[in-house]
Amino acid sequence: MTQPQSGTSGPVESIHWRSLIAAVAAISAVGIAIGLGLPLLSIIMEKRGISSTMIGINSAMAGLAAMVAAPFTTRLAHAWGTSTTMLAAILLAAVSGLGFYYIQNFLLWFPLRLVFHGAITTLFILSEFWINAAAPPRRRGLVLGIYATVLSLGFATGPLLFSLLGSDGVLPFAVGAAIILLAAVPIFIARGESPDIDEKPELHFMRYILLVPTATAAVFIFGAVEVGGLSLFPIYATRAGFSEPQAALLLTVMGIGNMAFQIPLGMLSDRMKDRRRLLTIMAVIGLVGAFCLPLISHSWVLMATVLLLWGGCVAGLYTVGLSHLGSRLVGADLAAANAAFIFCYAVGTVVGPQAIGAAMDVSGNDGFAWAIVAFFGFYLVLSLARMVFRPKRG
Repeated sequence: MTQPQSGTSGPVESIHWRSLIAAVAAISAVGIAIGLGLPLLSIIMEKRGISSTMIGINSAMAGLAAMVAAPFTTRLAHAWGTSTTMLAAILLAAVSGLGFYYIQNFLLWFPLRLVFHGAITTLFILSEFWINAAAPPRRRGLVLGIYATVLSLGFATGPLLFSLLGSDGVLPFAVGAAIILLAAVPIFIARGESPDIDEKPELHFMRYILLVPTATAAVFIFGAVEVGGLSLFPIYATRAGFSEPQAALLLTVMGIGNMAFQIPLGMLSDRMKDRRRLLTIMAVIGLVGAFCLPLISHSWVLMATVLLLWGGCVAGLYTVGLSHLGSRLVGADLAAANAAFIFCYAVGTVVGPQAIGAAMDVSGNDGFAWAIVAFFGFYLVLSLARMVFRPKRG
């Protein structure tokens, strides 16, 4: 079940380009749909006079949908096949995405969010399973680095489309649905190469969270720090004395680091026998970087320099964690572990903003940094303990 996939020579080392394109198309649709949909729906709710509290509750349905959908995704793929399940999720996501325009009753947006983000989560999980299963073992990190970079570009493209299309009329919804539907084309073409889940996973879903804890904890920290940081860093930066444009530019610098480091980190992970060492190194950099934030808050240049490197290492937890997961598991177990991986990410996105926000309320503005230090410290302890007590396991 947890046999490592050691690198071999020959045909297994070739990259299956149709599979790569299909998985990348799916994740591009996910990134663009989320990047376009989140600000679009928030602005529309604001225009309708809905309170900020209700907007926040409605937006939080995305994380809840991911946690609900993740445990069932592998079962659906086992019953219907990976590519068929992905095509059904694409159709469901496109239709429900359009539904936000045609359904005016705000209360119905809550179940609609569950359907839309549940379908998006299914695409997320199965595209990662597909690309992890298809990636040559010796190039797994490189392939997943490309995958993560494209995902980051998708997240960046969504807001750009929103700025061009605006929030009026059906056009932004139609464009979003069309982009999602276009992802079905390469998936349909490569359907014969999609990995089958011939057997049901051997363990209960929750057991997969603990099966490779170095990977699932890494994505939990990534979700907590990324979403918590993106949500609250503008507040932290402006309280520290930066202007709103300067704070926004610092976030942009962090996003650049996020995109720029994924392929190099993936390639570096391919050269390491134990990817947990790289995950630990990135956690150390993340902890030190967060610890430095209060010390450099007087200088925009120093802050930008730290955030460039820090953003790459934070995002690298996702890429290298996913690569580590793929090196440890195969078949149905890999699919179930991918679902657990996304589940932990969703939990992180819920916990992170709450914990960082509470720390700022209790400890003042520097609580932002101390909460992130605590997250990375927790992961560092876990990672070091696993390497000491489980030297040959995840």
